[in-house]
Amino acid sequence: MDTGLNPTHSQIADFLTDNIISEITFYLMEDFGYPLEKALDTVYSSHVLDLLQHKDGELYVQSPSYVYELLLKEKGMQVVNETVNRNR
Repeated sequence: MDTGLNPTHSQIADFLTDNIISEITFYLMEDFGYPLEKALDTVYSSHVLDLLQHKDGELYVQSPSYVYELLLKEKGMQVVNETVNRNR
């Protein structure tokens, strides 16, 4: 039975993208002690975000920790004392 609640590919991509943005923002706050505004600025000013939002590239199907590693490499950042294992 079709309930009409089947999300479109675009809706799924948007949901996954938003989740990754949320997670990597939290990772920056946790790993670097960034306040929310600085963490969001770091994410939103990155080339990784452009790649993530490009739906044909399907980076949004990767794990948040993978995308976080890409962001760290882009920004030349390194986590010194990793307190949480994110299965990197």
